[in-house]
Amino acid sequence: MQTQETTTEYLFKLLPWFEANLKRFAYGAAFVLIAVFIFSFYSYRQNQREIAAGQALTQAVVSDSGGGLADACLKIAVDYSGTLAGQRALLQGAAVLFTTGKYAEAQAQFQKFLDNYPDNFFTPQAELGIAASLDAQGKTDPAISAYQRAAGQAADDNVVASAKFALARISESQGKFADASKLYADVARTYPNSAIGSEAGRRAMELKTKSPTAAAAAAPAGTAPFSLSH
Repeated sequence: MQTQETTTEYLFKLLPWFEANLKRFAYGAAFVLIAVFIFSFYSYRQNQREIAAGQALTQAVVSDSGGGLADACLKIAVDYSGTLAGQRALLQGAAVLFTTGKYAEAQAQFQKFLDNYPDNFFTPQAELGIAASLDAQGKTDPAISAYQRAAGQAADDNVVASAKFALARISESQGKFADASKLYADVARTYPNSAIGSEAGRRAMELKTKSPTAAAAAAPAGTAPFSLSH
């Protein structure tokens, strides 16, 4: 009985405090509701923007496979910057520029991707794109450095294989058959069930007939560590 009276007395004392701070509680609740509404609205708008960007990119690829595709993709990249589809559009636009022979422009767009999205899932592809663009322009030394950067990352095995293969091809064109053979053998050993691995193995075998040194370099490939030094 005394416990009940003590509780009732405590509530009566607490009630004036609640009444005095009622406005403060009301304002706090209102601020929380506003914050939840803003966050929900922003998330909704962002989701709608992602959907619109994806639809725009799909429409561009389906409706324009010619010279206008690069411009369409780059416009989507600007209009929907920050979205996943906008990022893909920028990379797609750069790739289209490359395939149409506009290597300097492609390099600029691949670089723009790296500048805007340095830690992106597609960063390795952009790095490979820069290397290939430099290579296609005959800028061999910068291309080698760019290929080495692409080959040094571990996020995309396809990019690594392509970059190493390109480095081997450059070494072969420069008459550095031992270096080329070592690189080809590394690609063939690391990616044995891929098209690029099969091609690398074939080229490594061909180099054995060109240079005894190349044959010696390719033979212990299973034990020698891979090196990109030139």
